[in-house]
Amino acid sequence: MPLIELRGIHKTFGNQPILNGVDLKIWEGDRIAVIGPSGTGKSTILRIIAGLLMPDQGQVLLRGEPRRSSIEDSTDPFYISLVFQQAALFDSLSVGENVGFFLYQHSTLSPQQIQTLVEDSLQRVGLENVSHLYPAELSGGMRKRVSFARAIIEDPGHPEQQRTGMILYDEPTAGLDPIASTIIEDLMRDLGCSEVDGCSSYLVVTHQESTIRRTADRVVMLYEGKVQWQGPVAEVDRTDNPFVRQFFNASVQGPIHMAGFHK
Repeated sequence: MPLIELRGIHKTFGNQPILNGVDLKIWEGDRIAVIGPSGTGKSTILRIIAGLLMPDQGQVLLRGEPRRSSIEDSTDPFYISLVFQQAALFDSLSVGENVGFFLYQHSTLSPQQIQTLVEDSLQRVGLENVSHLYPAELSGGMRKRVSFARAIIEDPGHPEQQRTGMILYDEPTAGLDPIASTIIEDLMRDLGCSEVDGCSSYLVVTHQESTIRRTADRVVMLYEGKVQWQGPVAEVDRTDNPFVRQFFNASVQGPIHMAGFHK
């Protein structure tokens, strides 16, 4: 049984269709990169999987059970966290308060217990002795790692949601230099799918070829709101799929047409 399954997902904003019948199965242990040109619905898929958006049509199944409402109105049967593109840290809160934000707001743990969990999460992403700092005092790569620490922190009061689940990454290496990108990519591989870290799978939306090749085992090509191709990352150099070939060759010739571009 898939960990998560999307069946016939449609989503429209205003008069603009974004997703047009997306079918996707995500298995426990999957490491998936979702690729495609800008504006084709990749981030929308992340938000639907995370429960932040409900589809206009179709079903999201979590271990075979349909999700019937957004995450605001229900609880998923396992842990799903979303790492936003720009880290999305609260500037007015310290690093420690950012990482432990959910637990401070929604758990019954004491501040001392939460602080211990915060320090553990920061250590797992290679950051120590920074919980007292503020986001403005950190580099871009460090802010990304803080957002990772926030995504993987666990609530001991909900053991059913620990040591299984999924992390969703939205352009985690965007805007980073090559060295910082490599650190983040290595961290994604290290955090994904170990029993200690409590995350069995991850899905990453990215345009960066190094991130695709270094973090993913499977690639899903999205265009015009549909899955146009999917397969092992090793197959992206061998497939004759025209969407994949145009994307990786960065060619203006092919079936992918950019808005506002005229040959």
